[in-house]
Amino acid sequence: MELPHDRPAGEHRPGRNGADLMRWLYHTTVSVSRRAWRQLTSMRTALVLLFLLAVAAIPGSVLPQRNVSPEKVDTYLGTHRQWGPTLDRLSFFDVYGSPWFSAIYLLLFVSLVGCLVPRFRGHIAALVKVPPKAPARFERLPQHAVLAPSGTAEDAERIRLVLRKRRFRTTVRQDGDVLEISAEKGYLKETGNLVFHFALLSLIFGVAFGSWFGWHGNRVLVEGDDFAFCNTLLNYDEHALGAQVGENDLPRFCLRLDKFTATYLDNGQPVTYKADVNVTQDGRSSQRLLQVNDPLRLDGANVSLLGHGYAPILRYTDKYGKTSENVATFLPADGQLTSQGVATFPDVNINPQTNTRDDKAQIGFSGIYLPTVPSDPSVNSSAFPAENDPRLMLQPYRGVLGFDAGAPLSVYTLDTRQIEAGRLAKFGDPLMLKPGQSATLPDGTTVQFVGTRQWISISVRHDPGQPIMLGGAVALIVGLLGSLWGKRRRIFFRITPTGIAAGGLPRSDHPGFAEEFADIVSAAAPAATVPEQMAQTDNVEEVV
Repeated sequence: MELPHDRPAGEHRPGRNGADLMRWLYHTTVSVSRRAWRQLTSMRTALVLLFLLAVAAIPGSVLPQRNVSPEKVDTYLGTHRQWGPTLDRLSFFDVYGSPWFSAIYLLLFVSLVGCLVPRFRGHIAALVKVPPKAPARFERLPQHAVLAPSGTAEDAERIRLVLRKRRFRTTVRQDGDVLEISAEKGYLKETGNLVFHFALLSLIFGVAFGSWFGWHGNRVLVEGDDFAFCNTLLNYDEHALGAQVGENDLPRFCLRLDKFTATYLDNGQPVTYKADVNVTQDGRSSQRLLQVNDPLRLDGANVSLLGHGYAPILRYTDKYGKTSENVATFLPADGQLTSQGVATFPDVNINPQTNTRDDKAQIGFSGIYLPTVPSDPSVNSSAFPAENDPRLMLQPYRGVLGFDAGAPLSVYTLDTRQIEAGRLAKFGDPLMLKPGQSATLPDGTTVQFVGTRQWISISVRHDPGQPIMLGGAVALIVGLLGSLWGKRRRIFFRITPTGIAAGGLPRSDHPGFAEEFADIVSAAAPAATVPEQMAQTDNVEEVV
């Protein structure tokens, strides 16, 4: 036989070492994969991943998210120039779409599936399988008793019927002249436990399904035909589409706010918000009522009412006599609907002869609207949210508004960069106007407070995961109740010519098992026979 050291140096048998290496790599890979799979599909890992998911969601609640409010994200990045870019690179402004959040989510889903499927298969097998054999020594069970000094086959049938009436699963075994009855009950606990965890799995799936195939958008809708809005992305103030949703997938409909009605208590607390809207969908137009917590359920989307406010109407007449009108949406600043906003007129003071515009003569107004002016107007706060005695306080500005620079600007505030640079400055004294009143600015131009329109903020949303999550939430509660209410236990009877003995074993914490066992033993005992309770022992062993 040739020994390895007898072969010349450098000579080896073809494929021998390579085959050994491949077998080693295969077995190592399989072993490591099995250990990793067992670790991933353990309930401990699932709980850790659930905790990590909750921790990972904290930045999404604390920091502004780009898919909800990109303006706030830009403001945060501008304010926090040191940490902002780092957080942005780590996807902290898009938490729920980040790779690390998706990885935790996917691992949790796989962990739950791998943990629950074997338990489900084992539970089905336990439901189909007959109860186990009776242990050899009943005195080792927590509950045991002797029913009669002798027994017959008729006693076995009578005891089986007693257990069946109490909804026990029973089986009778015979070994010579010895009859044994095994009974089991309380699978509701494990069933409820599995339903609870599968419901949790469905909730996770419902959230993922909704984020992939759902979408939402927010919009401020002002009264009037000229502010009617159709369901396209360009018409939303804020919007977010699921990963599998495109712009052409949005349902086609249009909304118009015809009238808004609000009622308040004496302290200004709102009682009812009602919006009369016109809905056009599939070529049909209808009048609908939109209220808080009562959304419009359209084909493919739900429209919810979020809030409301006022939009003052300003009419500006420039030095050439040209009149421009602006309906400016003001945002509420408190519960009494003290509202703040701006009205801008960039395309004014255009010389009709040369058709040239004086860019430094653009006009803007920063204003505060009081639906009900207080006794002391200097407090700049409304006394009541309804328009009982409205006033509009304006501060005129003149100069360069900044629209021509191409940078995105807020429609609710003037460009502070222009003010700080001196390109936009105050123009005259502050004004306080009633509806219909006019005021003359230092250059002879006039501004008139025409009145107000009301506006509502709406959320348009489509979430196909909601039915899944609703079913999962119901199943979660049902499973939890079943898990808490179910008590699994086993009862055994042995019938021999020398006596009838019984034993009971609770498979879970069951404080009332002793009373239940005593009741069953009393019902199963032959007539005129008092069961004799056997001595208890602290050494409890189950022999099944």
